[in-house]
Parts: sequence; C-alpha cells; structure tokens
Amino acid sequence: MPVLAPERRAVFVSISQAWGRDAELGLNNLLVHRTRSLLTMLGMIFGVAAVVAMLSIGAGARQKVMALIEQMGVRNLIVEAKETLEWQAHSKVRRTSPGLTLTDYRVITDDLTGVLASTPRKRIVPSKVIPKPQQEMPTLYGVKPSYQQIARLQVLEGSFFSEEDEKAGAPVCVLGSAAKWSIFGTGRAVGEYVKVNEQWFRVVGVVSPQLSSASSVAGTPAVDSNNIIYVPLQAAMQRIEDSYSETRDEIDGIYVELKDESAIPTAAQLTRAILDSSHHGADDFSIIVPAELLAEQKRTEHLFNIVMVAIAAISLLVGGIGIMNIMLASILERTREIGLRRAVGARQSDIVRQFVVEATMISFVGGTIGVLLGCVISRAIAWFAGWSTVVTFGSIALAFLVSLSVGLVFGIYPATKAARLDPVEAIRYE
Repeated sequence: MPVLAPERRAVFVSISQAWGRDAELGLNNLLVHRTRSLLTMLGMIFGVAAVVAMLSIGAGARQKVMALIEQMGVRNLIVEAKETLEWQAHSKVRRTSPGLTLTDYRVITDDLTGVLASTPRKRIVPSKVIPKPQQEMPTLYGVKPSYQQIARLQVLEGSFFSEEDEKAGAPVCVLGSAAKWSIFGTGRAVGEYVKVNEQWFRVVGVVSPQLSSASSVAGTPAVDSNNIIYVPLQAAMQRIEDSYSETRDEIDGIYVELKDESAIPTAAQLTRAILDSSHHGADDFSIIVPAELLAEQKRTEHLFNIVMVAIAAISLLVGGIGIMNIMLASILERTREIGLRRAVGARQSDIVRQFVVEATMISFVGGTIGVLLGCVISRAIAWFAGWSTVVTFGSIALAFLVSLSVGLVFGIYPATKAARLDPVEAIRYE
C-alpha cells in the first residue's frame, strides 16, 4: 500500500479538516433554521418521490407485459380469428372467406417445417355453469392435449386429458386455478362433475396459476388465463352449442410451436400467405409472433427509460431552482456573517465551499427523504389501485444521484455570489 509523502499528507489533512468544519457548520445552520431548510428541501423531496414512484409504476407495467409475452412462448406462432357477433358483418365476411377452419390448421401444420407441437382452439363463453361459479363465468377452451406443452401448463391435481379422450370427444375437462376455486372453492375438484350449458364434464385435472391480464395483449383476447375450463377439441365442437354458434368460425385459434426460434419469421410469412389465399384476402385473422413482440417491447422499454430520465431531470430541475432561490435569500440574511468570516481571514474559496456543502447536504437529506417517500407511494399505489409496481435499484440511484448533482450545480451560483461580497460592506449591512 503506497505511503503518502509528509507534504501531501499535510495537504490532505488540511483539506479534510476544512471540509469537515464546513460540513459541521452547514449542518448546524440547517438545524438552527429548520423551517427554511424544510422549505428548501420540499421541491427536492417531492421531485425525487415522484420520479421513484413513476419509474416503479412503469417498471411494474413493463415487467408484467414482458412476463405475459414470454409466457406466450418465444417459439410459438399464434393465429387468432377476428370474429364478430353481428350477423350483417358476419355475412359480409362470409361472402369471401370461410373463416378459420380445421382445413387451415391442417394445411399450415403440413407446410411448416420443424413443428414441435400444434393445436386448434375453439373458445366458448358458456351461458351457464353448474355448480354456479362464485366469480365471473369461466371461458371454455376446446384444445388438443398438446396445448399443455405449448402453453407450459403445470398440472397440480390429476392429469391433463389424453389423445384417446380427444379422438373420442370424451366429456372430460381440466380446470384453471381460478375456475377451480370459483366452482369448487377449497374442496377437491378431480372426480367431480361440471355442467357447461347442457353438457356434463368430469374433472380430471387442475392446472397451476398463470400470469393473466385484464386487457388484451398484442391482439390476443382479454381472457383470464386462470379462469378457463379446458376440454378436448372434439368435445367442444360436437357437444357444446350456444346462441352465437352460427356466427362463429369453425375454430377461432391456432397454436404452433416450432423447434427453432429463428424459423419463426419465415413461418409467420408462410402462414399469412396460406390464410390470405384460402380466405381470399378478407383479413379476418391476425398472426401473433411472441418473439417479435418481446423484441419490440424491449425497444419500447429503452425508449421509455429515456423519456423517464428526461422527466426526472425536469422534475428535479424545479427542485434545484427552489434550492437556488432559498440559498440566494439566505445570503441576504447572512451577509454580516459572511463579512465577519472574510474579515477574520476566510478566503473566497472557503465561503464557496461553505455554501456548496450546505446545498449538497440539503439535496442529500431531501433526496433520502424523497426516495423513502417514493417507495411508500409506490407501495400505496400497488395496494389501493391493484397495479403492479417494482422499485428498482436503478430508479433509486438515478433519482438520488440527479438530486445531489442538481443541488451541487444550483448551489454554486449562490456560493460564488456570497464569496464575492465586499467584507467591509457586508459587515455594515443591515
């Protein structure tokens, strides 16, 4: 470890003592004038708190959307039918397009290479379910057993239905976690029966909770992923009807999982070409590529971060102006004190250092309180509004460092002005 020369050690000790004295003097001054110090800090406190809370809300929303997209599967390709319940609109589309069909599903899966798993989907919103759900009516999904692999469903109780159940159109079902709780509460569900519209289904399994969104994400329908009843596709198509069956497509969704993620863009182009041809350009479907959505979300996140930094800078700029104004007013109150210090030998650099240290201490204390207040606000928002908020170390560090920088920068001008006061005139100031 290098040893400082005596001369350098003496200089270092002298500088340390000078900064220490100014820090002690600044702290005493802030404590003596508590009201003035608090008013000076208010702008910084609320600026930092607003930045931390705002960034936590943004981070929570981005994290949830990213998790939902990742849950959709980065190697998956999803086709969603654009259905309408209005008969006139339905008839207009049907003049040119048959809608999404099982034939479309077979052609797509036959023409794509590297298909690992695939399934059509028939979605039905039941008019009644027995036992009566305690919460919202669950949605019924008619899918093949491969949907379990594609959607990464984990079975908590029982098992998922089999290929034999699918081929026979067996009246069996698997419940999402919310659907199970809503229908059976805390009781056992496997082995019990659920009546959907006019058809009874035997419960063979319950799957673990999944992330869910109350609104649509990237074109996918706004369905609670946990409030779903999964049944074999053939059972859904052959056993269940509702009042809107005539205006529904034969199937309303197609899921395809590929072996190679890099093949997704080409597969999406080929799928669109196939459907454009069979649907005669009716544009009654949408193709969702989670991998592309994930990349786009990351680009949006980068832009969002830039915007947040700009907003943070503006918010804290206002706090910095407040510090400067209070410090300038403080100079008028302490003119005689400054004159006395200069008269007993204090240099201009000593006066500058004194006021810069005070401004930095105000920013430090205000930034600390602001960070704590911001964390409390973000937790309160999450509690009362039910939003997802995430307080990250980056947001705290950004707000805190910018607050210190702003205090330092806006403390230099008042400090310089104080140092330039004439000692004689300052002592005689009333």
